[in-house]
Amino acid sequence: MSVVDVVVVGAGFAGLGVLGALHRAGRDDVVVIERAGDVGGTWRDNTYPGVACDVPAHLYSYAAHPHAGWSQTFAEGHEIQQYLRDVAAGLEDRIRLRTPLVCAEWDAETSVWHVDTGAEVLRARSLVLACGRLTEPHVPAIDGLESFAGPLFHSARWDHDVDLTGKRVAVVGTGASAVQLVPELARRAAHVTLFQRTPAWIVPRGGGEIPPEERERLAENPGALARLRAELYAEGEARFASRSGDAAASAAARDAALAHLHAQVADPALREALTPDYAFGCKRVLLSDAFYPAVASDGVALEPSALDRVDGSTLTAASGRQHQADVLVLATGFASTQQPYADLVRGEDATLAEHWSDGMTSFGSTVVAGFPNLFVLNGPNASLGHNSAVLMIEEQAAYVVRALAERDRRLDRTLRVRPAAEAAYTDEITAAAASTPWMTGGCRNWYVDERSGRLTLLWPGTVQAFHERLTGTDGSEFEPAHTPVRG
Repeated sequence: MSVVDVVVVGAGFAGLGVLGALHRAGRDDVVVIERAGDVGGTWRDNTYPGVACDVPAHLYSYAAHPHAGWSQTFAEGHEIQQYLRDVAAGLEDRIRLRTPLVCAEWDAETSVWHVDTGAEVLRARSLVLACGRLTEPHVPAIDGLESFAGPLFHSARWDHDVDLTGKRVAVVGTGASAVQLVPELARRAAHVTLFQRTPAWIVPRGGGEIPPEERERLAENPGALARLRAELYAEGEARFASRSGDAAASAAARDAALAHLHAQVADPALREALTPDYAFGCKRVLLSDAFYPAVASDGVALEPSALDRVDGSTLTAASGRQHQADVLVLATGFASTQQPYADLVRGEDATLAEHWSDGMTSFGSTVVAGFPNLFVLNGPNASLGHNSAVLMIEEQAAYVVRALAERDRRLDRTLRVRPAAEAAYTDEITAAAASTPWMTGGCRNWYVDERSGRLTLLWPGTVQAFHERLTGTDGSEFEPAHTPVRG
């Protein structure tokens, strides 16, 4: 049975990003497996009304594939999905759609990964997990949820067959999806009830449609597009101070968010219910110019407590108040800190889930001790709260390319992360995060793993710092080469 150089799991931003990086490095012995019938990841799966990116589109794209034709500052989901299809064009022969990861196991005898797709077992020298962290919807444990009398679905699995016209719609959650979704529902439904366990800090979004002449100018002037990307990058990096707890920057950002709330919501009681009681940046900061006006409108009722119980069409909040609904939408996020793929991947002595039983760990947010020749993209401490996630993916993809070159210099073609290197990196992350709002801001967030209380999703620094951290490695994170395999 032949051996593939690299198998990549997932064809979203991370999977296509590393595929492109490998291609540009001259590595084309690559197979990408994707369980769905199309590329796109998050932007394929999330099709709820109002879905869009909250990072400027010209920066939410690959440096190697700049796009001048974005129609809006903050691109809608379908436009991002089409962009990813365009990026994949020409590399389709390496992408196998409708091909899931059933399990993967490291074979120490031959130093290859056995990747089972159900239809076949691929043998790969290296395995890249680009499965994403926004793939498996989180469904909260709500008493009687299964008894709901009408259509019930998660925002990430939107049921477009349900006509919301004239319906009473209940939405659970006030995170990033809900903030985009609720204004759209307010226009369509007869009434919307919004269950809010915890309010979010929301800042003005701005942006809007990009005029055709501006798109044409950028298309004809690559230098102008590059300068725009650089400006957006710098603006994003500047936001890190307010998100990470710098006193002056956080206070200014908090004041701006409160001013935004006061400008859009006149009712003092509603304003109070929408005002967070935790530090700015503790949770993901949201962007919207439409959410507050929607919540303040006559067609929307805010229930400032969690949904506690469901009995047919009656929804009982933790406050004891009852609401009636014809349709129930769960905008409750994703299983992010405990990655579903972790149970499917077995290294030298354990599965990833077992290795991460106390929370995700890694070296360089990319490689994991006990899992030779394995790379994880957009996993441990690789998320951002201030800039484009695509930038982090590109840094990780570049690290993969460099690491594979190191692998090929070794007689046994095997990279094993030193446990001490992983432990030191984890301690480095913990120390950097210790005094930030993510750890001390007085909220529950999806950045922190509740099992260990460690910051396991977010990178506690700037993109530039991440770049310097990964490019500053010299291969010493790996154990010395073992004896070469025979045969």
